[in-house]
Amino acid sequence: MAASSSTGSATEPPGLETQWREIDNLNQQQLRAGDSWYLLDKRWYDQWKEYVHAGDQNSSSYPGKIDNTELYEDLDSYHLKERLSENEDFVLVPAEAWHKLLSWYDMMDNQPPLERKVVDLPSTVKVEVYPVEIYLCLSSNMESTVSACFSRADKIHAIHQKIRQHFNVSETAESRLWMRSTDTSSERLRNLNMTILDSCLSSGMTVIMEIRNADGTWPTSRPQIMRNSADEDSYRGPPGVCGLTNLGNTCFMNSALQCLSNTPPLTEYFLRNSYLEELNFTNPLGMKGEIAEAYADVIKQMWSGRHYSVVPRVFKTKVGHFASQFLGYQQHDSQELLSFLLDGLHEDLNRVKKKEYIELRDADGRPDQEVAEEAWRNHLRRNDSVIVDTFHGLFKSTLVCPECNKVSVTFDPFCYLSVPLPVSKERVMEVFYVSLDPTAKPTQYRLIVPKAGRVIDLCTSLSQATGVPPNQMAVADVFNHRFYRIYQADESLSCILDRDDIFVYQLSSGCVDQDGEEVVMAIYMRERSHYRDYGSGSNNYGTSLFGHPLLMSVPRAQCTREDLYQLLLKRLARYVHPLDPSEEVEEEEDEEDLYKAQTNGVSDDEGEEDSEEAGPSKKEEETQESGQAEEQNNCQSEASPSSEGEEKAEEEESSSEPDRGSSTEEGQSACGSTDTNSQDATDGDQSAGVEPSGKEEEDEDEDEEEEEEAASCAQANKRLPGRLRNTEKQKKALFTIQAVNSNGTTERGMGEVDGGFSFSSQPYIAIDWDPDMKKKYYNENEAEKYIKHQSMDVPHQQITVQLQECIELFTTVETLEEENPWYCPTCKKHQLATKKLDLWSLPEVLIIHLKRFSYTKYSREKLDTIVEFPLRDLDFSGFLLKKTVNSTEPPCRYDLISVSNHFGGLRDGHYTSYARNKDNGQWYYFDDSKVTYAREEQIVTSAVYLLFYQRQDKIRQPTVPPPVPSSSQPENHVSSQTHDGMDGASSCVSMETD
Repeated sequence: MAASSSTGSATEPPGLETQWREIDNLNQQQLRAGDSWYLLDKRWYDQWKEYVHAGDQNSSSYPGKIDNTELYEDLDSYHLKERLSENEDFVLVPAEAWHKLLSWYDMMDNQPPLERKVVDLPSTVKVEVYPVEIYLCLSSNMESTVSACFSRADKIHAIHQKIRQHFNVSETAESRLWMRSTDTSSERLRNLNMTILDSCLSSGMTVIMEIRNADGTWPTSRPQIMRNSADEDSYRGPPGVCGLTNLGNTCFMNSALQCLSNTPPLTEYFLRNSYLEELNFTNPLGMKGEIAEAYADVIKQMWSGRHYSVVPRVFKTKVGHFASQFLGYQQHDSQELLSFLLDGLHEDLNRVKKKEYIELRDADGRPDQEVAEEAWRNHLRRNDSVIVDTFHGLFKSTLVCPECNKVSVTFDPFCYLSVPLPVSKERVMEVFYVSLDPTAKPTQYRLIVPKAGRVIDLCTSLSQATGVPPNQMAVADVFNHRFYRIYQADESLSCILDRDDIFVYQLSSGCVDQDGEEVVMAIYMRERSHYRDYGSGSNNYGTSLFGHPLLMSVPRAQCTREDLYQLLLKRLARYVHPLDPSEEVEEEEDEEDLYKAQTNGVSDDEGEEDSEEAGPSKKEEETQESGQAEEQNNCQSEASPSSEGEEKAEEEESSSEPDRGSSTEEGQSACGSTDTNSQDATDGDQSAGVEPSGKEEEDEDEDEEEEEEAASCAQANKRLPGRLRNTEKQKKALFTIQAVNSNGTTERGMGEVDGGFSFSSQPYIAIDWDPDMKKKYYNENEAEKYIKHQSMDVPHQQITVQLQECIELFTTVETLEEENPWYCPTCKKHQLATKKLDLWSLPEVLIIHLKRFSYTKYSREKLDTIVEFPLRDLDFSGFLLKKTVNSTEPPCRYDLISVSNHFGGLRDGHYTSYARNKDNGQWYYFDDSKVTYAREEQIVTSAVYLLFYQRQDKIRQPTVPPPVPSSSQPENHVSSQTHDGMDGASSCVSMETD
């Protein structure tokens, strides 16, 4: 349940420089266990930083109330979205900084603060963004569960107490706890003093309390719904053909484990128990043998043939113990996990118990063969394990100083090759084009633009499809019904992410200057609530943004309310119904309606103040010269009351009631001209959708007959009581217009001059709708419609490259980056040297990592390039510097044995794997706990991320014939169905760091 976090009203904040200094200093605090930190939406925080750095209290970047809407799954439960990333979706601020920001800016109504505790976990102290959510129940009624959140640092005792409290279990009742995972296996929670992390409890699991019977027996020796994995002993499937249960975003781990599981020399090493003799418990760089033992346990279960799927919970817990980046159940990268695991297994199984210090020597012109052999011997003196035997190779690194031409040659071991992919110089972008034609729906285009291009290049590409000149286009990022950013033509396209909603608006003229004849106006849609928002500390009507915003160029001469009103009516004609002629004139309201329309009976001064603060009122009039004569006639026929008694009574009533201070119902006389004796002439500037005054001056050129009629009407008005005169026949407006800031909230200081808006920066205007008027005249379905251009139907042609091209790119000469210079021993300073890597010797099992995730200073993207690779006879002889000198050396040909895939994009995706079983030679597809047969032609896709090759001379022939796929396989196990690459994909995000 969401609890309101609003402070009622924000306090007056200090100066902008002071705000930044205070918050920045507080953010430097170190994490301490038990402290509270708060999640804050990254976009709001960035806008706040922009605002305080601008140094202008009236800046259009004013962030408004703290808004964490984008962090929630929904606004009913306020459940935090899964897979949020720090510094990309949110930032963490300490409690003191949060409370300062909250007091200065307040928070959106009803949003709960996202408070999180700092926990002290093995090897790290961190803010626990996602607590463990566990289901609790009693064994007597396991259908009735309740969820509760706990910290991983909490003891099992906290769960025990929570169950007792919720289900009213007596403190004297003897009980015991069981934990049940998603696959219905169970374990007894015996030690209540263990932490939730150490007990391997994870989100989504259920803890069951069993209460001892009065006769001293337990209801069951084991709750019936819970069964241990030993119950699967009857199943006898192919060894190694076993799924891995997804514990919550652990598909990255499952994919890497399946690839290693199907690496024959490593798996056989563990199945033979050879690791038991080589466990290294004293290695300070190792993990006391715990990672090796946990991995061995998983491998033995997977190759026992007894399980359809294994739950690698203990292994996951051990990984989190020793590598804090894998704590919790957030998204990670399979290559990062693989790198950690291979290094951890190596150190836990290192045969070298005491590493000696070895001083490395430079080549100094010696032959490569001599230097390479020396480097390998030195490596084995410190590193000797099954991982080195299986996965380590040697490459040559050559550095050349650009100043003195000093050449440095070293030979370094490697465990896997991270090869780059050829990067396309073009980029595909999807945009929505909004034409100047008000009847045309927005059109979605798919464009090809230069990857290193600028916004003008995007406009040029779109111009070729639309025929509209690029200088008549404005490009903006639309987010949450407002403009998150309006781009300049010379800005880099790298600022625009693929997930951004980009709108391109056609303008009526090109390149509008700030001081030119036209101004580009940003238009927001807002719906006004029925009631004033007194609870927020002001009398304003609450408003909420909706629909798509607009950008349009308007002549400065037409920046008046009435001209803007008419322009906007035409601009919105596709989905805003005009008023019927019969509805354009409103009859006078009765006394009760008049009183209800007042500002809750406040005094004259209060009413005027409310009119300014509250923004537009519910009903508007529209004064038009074409209808003036008709209104004058109406005035003459209705000017006099029926009797002196009625006139007197109405005059008394008028004097006893306060003026409403609003031009919408009172500001115009029955003749349609402004009542200069009314306060409405000034208040109307802020809230009315009409030109406030001056109609008498505009009519000076009228003929004498019209002047006489106007004079007669004015004389009649003098005889009318004020209240009646202001509520007779009036014009109605569909909406009102309000000057706002970039967030769509009313901003003080954007006033008007002589009936027109005056702007000092990018103008933002809100179209305010009364809910009833919006419902009647605004067609939301039509407003949301768009059409797809034929370019959207053309499949995006993926780039195809050969694996050999990637390896060639890996061995290409490159210049070091400024962040990673080389210290030249001759020049005695750091230099941006040229570097070249060459392969010298290759291991038995070669792992190739395709660097699909590209990170630059300005952008992050995933490359969907299809890399074609051979399943057999991958020949590396052309890439090796070390040439074969005799027949005893191993050949350089490799066959594929497994593949790790990543489907999806940079933020959302899923890991799976293909692997060839070492016993029967059959290929299988592993998707977490699901296993299916695979055909070789399915393996090459754009999702391939890691490739495992084994040298041909080490590959054994299958010892058992491959099984024949059939529909008689056990349920939830090996299936013969064809897999398209995304079946059963769950959400898991890849975040790679090079």
